[in-house]
Amino acid sequence: MENRPDTVSVLFVCMGNICRSPTAHGVFRQRVAAAGLSDRILVESAGTHAYHVGHPPDDRSQAAAVARGYDLGDLRARLVSRGDFSRFDYILAMDEDNLAELKRMAPEGSVVQPRLFTEYSETYAGREVPDPYTGGAQGFADVLDMIEDTSTGLLEAIKKELGGTPSSS
Repeated sequence: MENRPDTVSVLFVCMGNICRSPTAHGVFRQRVAAAGLSDRILVESAGTHAYHVGHPPDDRSQAAAVARGYDLGDLRARLVSRGDFSRFDYILAMDEDNLAELKRMAPEGSVVQPRLFTEYSETYAGREVPDPYTGGAQGFADVLDMIEDTSTGLLEAIKKELGGTPSSS
């Protein structure tokens, strides 16, 4: 994918790409579509570990997402690649461990610097999106709360970057 100058690309990253990052992918792409920006903001997700490559999001992630009107069923886990550092404008980690792994993976001289996803939230700034994998249903709902809130801030930041596109969310 060669990015056009009038587009922005976002990669959400967690460990296995079956819980947090595909949830962020699904929520954010729906927000982007609602804002009429699907042709200008490209969204993907990936994992730092190859545990689940090719698998759909965790059933519990999908159930929590569907309960709030998001469909993750078409997503499949993939591994972050070194090429992603030249393909994406934003590489956003769900937690500090994955952020450290992304920084380790970044090619020397990479323009894109991975960041913590929650930097775009007023409510959750500086916090990690916790991994709900070993917990119960409430953990998946809590993750959605954080992702919805942070997606709002991220979309506003990207709209400004794209030239002050009017808010429609």
